[in-house]
Amino acid sequence: MAEREGTTTTVGTDTGSVLGGAGRDVVVLRLPAAGAYLSVLRTATASLASRLDFTIDDIEDLRIAVDEACAMLLTQAMAGADLECRFELTADAIDVAVSVLTLDGQEPSRDTFAWTVLTALAGEVDSSVDADNKVTLVLHKRKADDL
Repeated sequence: MAEREGTTTTVGTDTGSVLGGAGRDVVVLRLPAAGAYLSVLRTATASLASRLDFTIDDIEDLRIAVDEACAMLLTQAMAGADLECRFELTADAIDVAVSVLTLDGQEPSRDTFAWTVLTALAGEVDSSVDADNKVTLVLHKRKADDL
């Protein structure tokens, strides 16, 4: 764990091993809610999707989707908040949950062009807000069936 000006960057993993065939892998990244850190999430997204043998096109789609989801959330992030990105890998899919603490707890509108693009790139997309006004976007991308 590294600390910088009161902000913590955390990288963590949970049990299981996708490559070993047992269970799941969970990776959590917590970064300052600032656009300058999105390149870290794009790189992590591509790396984790490649572990699941996603196609190059699917990896790129997921990278763009994570970037878009973060951009949607950063516009309403509370000053000094952290952006948390939780990746859960299973044998044939990856779930990416991006969360940030907001002032008003507004979910992104589902009838916008940005939401349509997000859904097209990620497959399944959902959003939620908790009691503390933390907004979360969840992307679910399945590995393409082999042809």
